Amino acid sequence: MIKKAIIPAAGFGTRFLPATKAQPKEMLPIIDTPTIQYVVQEAVDSGIEDILIISGKGKRSIEDHFDRNFELETRLAEKEDEMLHELRRLSDMANIHFVRQKELNGLGDAIYYARHHVGNEPFAVLLGDTIMDSVIPVTQQLMDTFETYRCSVIAVETVPTDKVNRYGIVGGKELSDSIMQLETLVEKPALGQAPSNLAIAGRYILTPEIFRMIEQTPKGKGGEIQLTDAMLLLLSRENVYSHRIEGKRHDIGNKLDFLKTTVEFALKRKEFEKPFLAFLKEVIQQYEQ
Repeated sequence: MIKKAIIPAAGFGTRFLPATKAQPKEMLPIIDTPTIQYVVQEAVDSGIEDILIISGKGKRSIEDHFDRNFELETRLAEKEDEMLHELRRLSDMANIHFVRQKELNGLGDAIYYARHHVGNEPFAVLLGDTIMDSVIPVTQQLMDTFETYRCSVIAVETVPTDKVNRYGIVGGKELSDSIMQLETLVEKPALGQAPSNLAIAGRYILTPEIFRMIEQTPKGKGGEIQLTDAMLLLLSRENVYSHRIEGKRHDIGNKLDFLKTTVEFALKRKEFEKPFLAFLKEVIQQYEQ
């Protein structure tokens, strides 16, 4: 049983400047809900209530978001505002802890900060700028696979062959339509040299052995400690599996996907679906003219 989750959320979010100059990219909202709230909710829906967020300089608003705001709650209570229940639910949804990554040395380094909190037990990792839209939470899907193999599990998704150079790509022996026993992992391989078109999708179940592998991992692309490189070392010590996810991944780390996600999520909301769809049709009609 996986009891703890780690959410790395320490990056600068430079792709969204100037919006992220004074606020974390993880707090950018999809309509009215910050991105990181969707990520925390996925962990909670998977049965995990102990969450460590790896933050950094200028990320205090993430802590405030999941904390109580008694003055605001009092004002909402006086107005009998229905949002009062939602705000109180936020602070009670999980036991959320924070630690700062002192220097931005990559995803592998960020996860290494969790070693004391995790101890000697397997744990989940959910990237803080990636939203999963699925019936069964993607983290729960990985947890189910972990229960079968008792080894690290990586979430993957199929990507176009001509775009494999944008992702970390896995390769290995297929055990079923969704499960692969890994033989290699390559960070952003050159076109024509990728072992498959299965890209790492921002969710992991990792064994504590990963911390020892991170210690042995030199800085890679971008002068950072890459988690993919550490997991390649892990392959020499124990089996690692990939799980092809059932659901859709939304990468909120780039502007175009952020816009697409906002539109898709708006169309899922009953109060917006019909009027927003009508608006989109009008815009398309005007654009075509």
